[in-house]
Amino acid sequence: MSERITTPFGFETTALEVVEGVDLSGRRAVVTGGASGIGVETVRALAAAGAEVTIAARNVEAGQKVAAELSAATGNKQIFVAPLELTSQDSVKAFVASWDGPLHLLINNAGVMATPLTRTPEGWELQFATNHFGHFTLTVGLFGSLRAEGARVVNVSSAGHLSSPVVFEDIHFERREYDRWQAYGQSKTANVLFGVEAGQRWASEGITMNALMPGGILTALQRHITPEELQERIKLRGGDAGPLRLKTPEQGASTTLVLAVSPLVEGRSGLYFEDCDEALPHEPGMTNGLAAYAHDPEAAAQLWKVSEETLKIGEQA
Repeated sequence: MSERITTPFGFETTALEVVEGVDLSGRRAVVTGGASGIGVETVRALAAAGAEVTIAARNVEAGQKVAAELSAATGNKQIFVAPLELTSQDSVKAFVASWDGPLHLLINNAGVMATPLTRTPEGWELQFATNHFGHFTLTVGLFGSLRAEGARVVNVSSAGHLSSPVVFEDIHFERREYDRWQAYGQSKTANVLFGVEAGQRWASEGITMNALMPGGILTALQRHITPEELQERIKLRGGDAGPLRLKTPEQGASTTLVLAVSPLVEGRSGLYFEDCDEALPHEPGMTNGLAAYAHDPEAAAQLWKVSEETLKIGEQA
């Protein structure tokens, strides 16, 4: 078993602090959901380090506004915007088809949380369809571009994964009562398991994939939660340590950047980070750490198989 990775960074570190002194000139990155929340700060840090960054956004107009602001702030004119609606497989495939050339960093940042029961036209539960299926099709579709450069893929997961494993018997809540937090939880577990199996399949290609918990951050992600419920969850999430400590978006993006650029993570896959360090195993009663089911290789292999079969995607490698 490899030694746990820790970094010089921590809870209060910002994304810009992580990339200080890092030169990403000539590197190309895609950030899904880069037009809001921690996605903006992820794009800012990558651009500040000299990368060419494409914001993949559902709202292209909002993305263009962010791109203009960040270009002015960083002096980097290589910030682009492309349409991407993760709930639409056609949209994801169109993005893949439009991508030309190598890709060094894919940041699967976009997501939805605690939505009312909603189904896509295919009948898939919305949170799983967005948070996992959309990113699965995107990542596997970009395999050739990722392989060209031995790329890193970073999946923004959550401590919410502690709410549920992937329930393969009923992923889409067709037979059990819908619970929006369990639905969110299994989609975030899927984000971690995706990297576990990718590490097995793609190691020889030089592609790595890891996941992270960004921290508690107040962004548009909470738009489906009432203020009262949000405050209650902040209290609960703190557990025995008291109310959850919140981060700024700048701090929330830091762990993403650690996985994207740190030499300490070079060549490693299937990891899950919190507060810029590799997470410890989850312990009962705690609200952090990595659940055993989220790094179970059998569950990871099953998830990949189910995803390929559901999405009718063949093995790309």
